[in-house]
Amino acid sequence: MSSLPLVNIKPLTRAAFAPFGDVIEMPGADHFPINNGFTERYHRLSTVGLAQADDKAIINIFASRRWADPIQLTMLEQHPLGSQAFMPLDNRPFLIVVADKTETGEPRSLHVFITNGQQGVNYGIGVWHHPLLIIAEQQNFLVVDRSGSGKNLMEVELPTQLQAQIDLQSLIDEFIEA
Repeated sequence: MSSLPLVNIKPLTRAAFAPFGDVIEMPGADHFPINNGFTERYHRLSTVGLAQADDKAIINIFASRRWADPIQLTMLEQHPLGSQAFMPLDNRPFLIVVADKTETGEPRSLHVFITNGQQGVNYGIGVWHHPLLIIAEQQNFLVVDRSGSGKNLMEVELPTQLQAQIDLQSLIDEFIEA
């Protein structure tokens, strides 16, 4: 077992995640009927952030595998030219790790959230976050991302005092049926 401290994991809410982007979920969202009443449209759940005029919003599917337990939080990434939205396709909870920034833009402190399996997130432009962390063995996500010129990925190794770990087995026991 690693000597890194365990992180505190909080339920994902719009208010708690607001400094980092948007929670994408239906409850509480603006909605109205379309298609002669056969469809309910949950409108403008998030906005794609694009930094340059020639940028395009693209749609991807990410097929993710679970990280080894315990999950070591030793690095983060950010996308300085566009937002990045993740919506689970498998109705399973997943983890979101984000960080506040220092005045010079480096990660300062970690925040870890767990979704209810039906929530997605849209990381704001430049928000430090960990790559996908799932609890199930495998999970698929619809991802809305940015395509365009320029480097849109920055990765950093976290300083020792920010590194932490997640006890995945306790989350599996709590959230995933055996």
